[in-house]
Amino acid sequence: MRFCAALVASVLVCLTTPHSSLLGQEVAASPATPTLTLADAEASAIANQPRLLAAQLRSRASSQRIRQARSAYLPMVGFNATGAIVADSGSSTAAGNITTSAISNRFAYGGNLAQLVTDFGRTSALVGSAQAVADAQHSMMTLTRAQIRLNVRVAYYQVLGAEAVLRAAEAAHASRRLISRQLSALAQSELRSTLDVNFAGVLESQAELAVVQAQSVVAQQRGRLSTAMGSEHLISAKLVEVNEMHMPPAAPEELLAGAQTQRADLAAAEAQQHAAAEFALSEKRLSYPSLNVLGTAGQIPYRDHTLRDSYAAAGFNLNIPIFNGGLFSARRAEAELEATARSWDVQEVKLQVTEQIRNAWYQTDEAYRSLDVSARLVAQSKEALRLAQDRYEAGLGSIVELNEAQLNETSAEINSADATYTYLSRHAELDFAAGLLN
Repeated sequence: MRFCAALVASVLVCLTTPHSSLLGQEVAASPATPTLTLADAEASAIANQPRLLAAQLRSRASSQRIRQARSAYLPMVGFNATGAIVADSGSSTAAGNITTSAISNRFAYGGNLAQLVTDFGRTSALVGSAQAVADAQHSMMTLTRAQIRLNVRVAYYQVLGAEAVLRAAEAAHASRRLISRQLSALAQSELRSTLDVNFAGVLESQAELAVVQAQSVVAQQRGRLSTAMGSEHLISAKLVEVNEMHMPPAAPEELLAGAQTQRADLAAAEAQQHAAAEFALSEKRLSYPSLNVLGTAGQIPYRDHTLRDSYAAAGFNLNIPIFNGGLFSARRAEAELEATARSWDVQEVKLQVTEQIRNAWYQTDEAYRSLDVSARLVAQSKEALRLAQDRYEAGLGSIVELNEAQLNETSAEINSADATYTYLSRHAELDFAAGLLN
């Protein structure tokens, strides 16, 4: 991306003064001025960004579904207390039920136990599906963290780029103000024309306007950085310059293989496909029998004298589905179709990852090659400005010629700063596409 596009365009029109030594210099800070490094900004975002905190909670919540599915393996125990207030001596009462149509006063309490013996793998398939869903949610949390790191890096570089443009605008304004005063003094001595003085005053006002615009852009970019870091307060700390400039890989193919295992969104898609396949298997096993062991025991302290004061029983229940109107077959078909669709989703994500890496690499390579071109352009514009100044001072050139040379030098400086931070942003996007920001 190009930093501060509107501002750069305005400055290129407005600014016309040499300031080669000012770009790249850091504003002197007092010892009490706090500083912020890129690593600190990322750490703050990871700790405070609400979107990441929400993703972490959702990941933890999805892991509870594994416990829910596994609960079918454990016995189900319940306690009951049942009473019949108005009853006839011909009835019988057991904990959990009032049975027979005869009525008598009864009260009973006791417990029931049910234990799954086997459902021929349906529960294990449900557990596997829940585990895969939890893995997918964890991968989405990882993807969110990578996106937040990318947003912080880009916002950080945008602030640095906007401040570089602001320094250029302030230097240009100071230089034009000085030139305007010098021309005014020369005009009083009739060494320069009033036209030159008026032209210099216009350029000074344009430079002042460019400073105002640059200050506004810096504030906006710092606001974006605050949002990326998850802070409600505007970040006012001085940003530490990033001096490391890593070369991009020689070809995008160097990153493709690693991205297949490192991209979190691809891992999430694969986990979702596995979850759908496991769920389809569990739906298939709906048609299988299930076997449960049952038990019950309790006391009947208030009862008819013909009944015993306690009861207990144990047994089993074998459930064999025979016909339910095609419900199970329809559920199985739906789950299998969804699993197949998920497999194609995985292929789609792989294609997107490949395209993103290639596009990000080409953009990064373009930005990297632009660095050398921008540096040469700065050197050439400085030499042209020196010659234009010599011609103007010797009375061989006009102020219009000098202004054009100053404009070219200023635009070259701004483009150089812009190229540096554009490359850093492009490299961050390439790292994200390759899954290196997880």
